[in-house]
Amino acid sequence: MEETTQTKAALITGGSRGIGAETVLALADRGYDVSFNFRNKAARADEVVSQAIRRGVQALAVGCDITRPEDRARLFVEVQQWHAQLDVLILNASGGLEKDALALDPDYPMHINRDAQMALVDLALPLLRPGGAIVFITSHWAHLYGHGIQHVPTYEPVAKSKYAGEQALRARQQEFADRGIRFVVVTGDLIEGTITPKLLERSAPGLAASRSHQAGPLPTAAEMGEAIAIAATDATIPDGHTIVIGGSLESLLSESAS
Repeated sequence: MEETTQTKAALITGGSRGIGAETVLALADRGYDVSFNFRNKAARADEVVSQAIRRGVQALAVGCDITRPEDRARLFVEVQQWHAQLDVLILNASGGLEKDALALDPDYPMHINRDAQMALVDLALPLLRPGGAIVFITSHWAHLYGHGIQHVPTYEPVAKSKYAGEQALRARQQEFADRGIRFVVVTGDLIEGTITPKLLERSAPGLAASRSHQAGPLPTAAEMGEAIAIAATDATIPDGHTIVIGGSLESLLSESAS
């Protein structure tokens, strides 16, 4: 479709709650038309759409599972019908703690956190305008995987697979740069009020309190969303840069060594 304006547009994966929803709204606050996918909970996705529209932008929510090729293809058909081109791709959706998915597919963490991320980029690149950005969202534990970090056992497959996803994307930086696309990583500490700390508390009671004592107050989803929006829209942030939100990486390394 032909666009009548050059309004900038973004696609955020996993945008119906938590960090993803806050990122959708932070980009809407900056005047970006925003699209996002969600796996379930359509009512929650519709509320995020409503909040974005109240900010004076267009918004689109698409229900799909990013691990399914047919769903990814449908997502991009709908996004391209909505906006012919994109300026920002936020790779926020991740997984690996879901018992139902793990029961069906023991390799689910790698399929969602590495393979799906690469496939999404392949589909998005033809739509991304020069001057745009790809932003990969990760955690301190995943970003530092293999550096002697102690992991909650249930999170170790998630950290391993998200690290693999980050490295696979970093290996394509020159390809992105040749298209005029920046690649930025945003890594967060435990994020207050999101689902991951709640799931991890089941196997590691007191984890959030311990981390807060070590590194200071945990960042909120809104703070994380704002940082991601800045990473995506501030062209002065260099290609390949890592933005750290919450406790420093050094504090986590020292905590693991103690």
